[in-house]
Amino acid sequence: MIKEIRLAPAPSPRNLEEALPLANAEAARCLAEPMLLSWYDRDRDFESPQHVSECHQASATPGYVDYAVHREATLRVDIENGRFVFFYLAAEA
Repeated sequence: MIKEIRLAPAPSPRNLEEALPLANAEAARCLAEPMLLSWYDRDRDFESPQHVSECHQASATPGYVDYAVHREATLRVDIENGRFVFFYLAAEA
């Protein structure tokens, strides 16, 4: 099961570069050695890993979500209702 944290920071992050440190800080509070698995930037309609959604065009699940789930992500940080979404896994040994 993936734990979800929703954030609505003020001021609002202007871009992914401002949202990522917020998500990383939240992940560090929840996980030992958090490792970012995948993310989505709705402003630019851009995901990482790139092109994972190409295989999911007929699917209700976006590729970046499926990628994280199949790599056993344990944390989802959602900033501003899906504007920026980050999936993490604890990289502890």
